[in-house]
Amino acid sequence: MDDIVYLVSMNRILPNLLVNLILPTAFLVFMSCTNTRDSQSNTSGTAPFQSWAPTPPMGWNSWDCYGPTVREDEVKANADYMAEHLAPSGWEYIVVDIRWFVENTRAGGYNQTDPRYVIDPYGRYLPAENRFPSAANDQGFKPLADYIHAKGLKFGIHIMRGVPKMAVERKLPIKGTAGITADQIFSPDGQCEWLQDNYTIVSTQPGAQEYYNSIFDLYAEWGVDFVKVDDIARPYHEEEIELIRHAIDQTGRPIVLSLSPGATPLDKAEHVAAHANMWRMVDDVWDTWPHLRHLMDVAPTWYPYISTGAWPDCDMIPLGRISIRGERGPDRRSRLTPDEQISLMTLFTISKSPLFFGGDLPSNDSLTLTLMTNPAVLEMHRAAGQVKTIIRDDRQLVITARHPTDRTAYLAIFNLLDAGSELNISIPFSGLNLPDSCRVTELWSNLELGYLQDSIQTRLLPHASKLFRLTR
Repeated sequence: MDDIVYLVSMNRILPNLLVNLILPTAFLVFMSCTNTRDSQSNTSGTAPFQSWAPTPPMGWNSWDCYGPTVREDEVKANADYMAEHLAPSGWEYIVVDIRWFVENTRAGGYNQTDPRYVIDPYGRYLPAENRFPSAANDQGFKPLADYIHAKGLKFGIHIMRGVPKMAVERKLPIKGTAGITADQIFSPDGQCEWLQDNYTIVSTQPGAQEYYNSIFDLYAEWGVDFVKVDDIARPYHEEEIELIRHAIDQTGRPIVLSLSPGATPLDKAEHVAAHANMWRMVDDVWDTWPHLRHLMDVAPTWYPYISTGAWPDCDMIPLGRISIRGERGPDRRSRLTPDEQISLMTLFTISKSPLFFGGDLPSNDSLTLTLMTNPAVLEMHRAAGQVKTIIRDDRQLVITARHPTDRTAYLAIFNLLDAGSELNISIPFSGLNLPDSCRVTELWSNLELGYLQDSIQTRLLPHASKLFRLTR
């Protein structure tokens, strides 16, 4: 199906809105009361770092398309595209993902046999110059950050929790200490199971805080605006998270903190919201319906913990052209159908998740660009609050949100059923605490449905969704 057909499919309104699932008003009122906590309340109290991400961060991450192999020219090409096509819509971060400090990377996986690390005399990783030529002459990522900043964008990097094994083995000194070396702050316990570049840092050891301070001081000198820390949210390493929070704060630079991978334990919600700007709810989300379907089960459990500056994270967006040299599968366009792609973006945006696109931006087609720049959807993503699940069962997922300063409500409806199972549904306005008559707009198509009486009725194909704005 070509792009024109894709766009036509987004704008169609199916006739004969038959109702075979009429949900009693009383049931909807009951369900809406099951999540009474304001999803925009700040569960952790106000902290300065939360002002650094007043709305969910939006950007590009190199992982889905380049895995651990991304090069400087590819980062710049994606930054150029973002500056021209996406920045007016609020997209701003360019993030270099995993293992930027390894010279001999390997597409489709990690070279853990004979990796050639680049590291400084204080045990701090540096960019591999064969991949990032501007890092020569001890400049690190500063020239690349300057390039990105000159375009009005922000620059981010990925790191692994802990201290490099190489620094431990060489007993490298820790900057800012009097004679403490890396072998005095590590433990092999809790080492990452899937990538063994680093050891755990023992938070109680002298020099532990100073090591984290030293790497974040370096990142601040480079001009880093965003750091994604991996192998820290599952299992949940509370002590190292606190070391990192302090290390960022002491730099004096507003560096947004992202924690990976998921699932972050729900019983750590208060702690993570008090220390990070965003954290993963699930493991990696790839371009298959089961990945998205699992996220639909997990994301609603985090809605009570959404707060300004602290955002539960759905993971990267696996749309467009992905896996050019990625971890899973061949170079391809996203395997999600057009309806599934719309459902993914609907879930991410109404859930107020950070939006980090995983595909190669210069390879975008018109459908992908349309999904990334719909102004009404992005306005909802930025401004809406009080995110609540109204219905969640094996057939459908229904989510609502509210605009904080006017009387606008948003309604997302998802058909969770598989091929051959269309869904006809009616949602009474009374169950949404709305008057009997509402002006309704379907946001993805920008189709005005006019004033509807009593309810919204719609028909959804399998794996499809609709996103509505309702005004009084």
